[in-house]
Amino acid sequence: MIDFTASYTDQYELTMAYAYFEKGRHNEKAVFDYFFRKLPFEGGYAVFAGLDNLLNILETFRFDSKDLSFLSHIGFKQHFIDYLKDFKFTGNIYSCLEGEIVFPTSPILQVEGNIIEAQIIETILLNILNFQTLIATKASRMRQVAGNRQLIDFGLRRAQGVGGYHASRAAYIGGFNSTSNVRAGRDFGIPVSGTMAHSFVQSYDDEITAFRDYANAHPNDCVLLIDTYNTLENGVPNAIIVGKEMEANGHKLNGIRLDSGDLAYLAKKSRKMLDNAGLSEVKIAVSNQLDEVIIKSLLEQEAPIDVFGVGTSLVTGYPDAALDGVYKLAFSNDKPRIKISENISKTTLPSKKQVYRFFNPSGQFAGIDAIALKEQKNLKVIYHPFDPHKKTIVEGCAKTPLLQKVMEGGKRITGSLSLDEISSYSRERLNILPAEYKRFNNPHIYKVGISEELKNQRDSLIALHKNP
Repeated sequence: MIDFTASYTDQYELTMAYAYFEKGRHNEKAVFDYFFRKLPFEGGYAVFAGLDNLLNILETFRFDSKDLSFLSHIGFKQHFIDYLKDFKFTGNIYSCLEGEIVFPTSPILQVEGNIIEAQIIETILLNILNFQTLIATKASRMRQVAGNRQLIDFGLRRAQGVGGYHASRAAYIGGFNSTSNVRAGRDFGIPVSGTMAHSFVQSYDDEITAFRDYANAHPNDCVLLIDTYNTLENGVPNAIIVGKEMEANGHKLNGIRLDSGDLAYLAKKSRKMLDNAGLSEVKIAVSNQLDEVIIKSLLEQEAPIDVFGVGTSLVTGYPDAALDGVYKLAFSNDKPRIKISENISKTTLPSKKQVYRFFNPSGQFAGIDAIALKEQKNLKVIYHPFDPHKKTIVEGCAKTPLLQKVMEGGKRITGSLSLDEISSYSRERLNILPAEYKRFNNPHIYKVGISEELKNQRDSLIALHKNP
């Protein structure tokens, strides 16, 4: 696990914290909402990821001696630094479960704490949750088209620095089977997978000797990269020879990998050659700038591919690169708070809240989430958050609350789930999301509404601040 200290924050969190401290407001209670405004990849849903990492980090989030020395160096007063010596997060967190399917506008996580601690953790929270949710969503889209074929994360070398570490974790939550990232495998329990590079073949005077030596070194897990020189003239025939030799020695060639060229064409030709040689159990893996669109195209061409190795587009969240998740104050000093914008979609929702998901009679998501005041239980009607003329009757519909307390007094109160459990939960939730929200082209828009009471409170605050 990477070691995060409390200096992993933005400077403005500390400048605000210092101003609160100077005014004696450091014990003032505050509530912040985490949510995003736009779905990535022009899709119909997102997969929430990163929660377990965040909770683990917050339990030990402190300013160490190096942090404090640096803060003194950049001009913070000693009495504030003395206060930060004892800093730790002591608040409460309510959250959707990790792996949940989530939608724009709706709070995914809510932080309660004193205003300084709630402010200082903003950056790490956004950094972890925005990135992992983006990557888990990208991975989920690839899983949707890959069916039961193997997906391997090859992205560490193309990731933005150490972002590749958490990208591998998020990809597994989104449905990938394994990773080439050894450190992520060690820390998160993700199965590790890898074959060979072209350099291994190039280092030999001939390809078949390279294949033989690699097979001898890995008799139980041998996958040969066959496109270093000429895929169909040399690579596949040499792989067949080595595969037959392995069989004679009581072993099996697991697979071949294609990393360039017309992947659909080469996969079909390779499959025919392998089958004709009696090696029908040898799998075909492909890599080279894959994403969900290319995977979908390859399978529509009936390419006989068993394994997809995906790198750049996965770990960078291409083409979106970032989730626009935000962290907004909703309540402080016993009062609901609001941020007003001329763009109504950027006007925030005040107060402590709960989010409810509705279900249809068959047990699937009904395509409706409701944001309500925290104490509300019975909902009759919900309104479009930005268009007051649109409303939906929800009285009597089956629903369940999404925000659960996961941290109290700075200590997590839920056990740490394994990645397999989180990934399984996400698949279960995705399975009950109707197909129209999962399609790539023009997915159906999932309705997220606000209760009448929350709408009235928001509108009253808007009127108050516009006409003080």
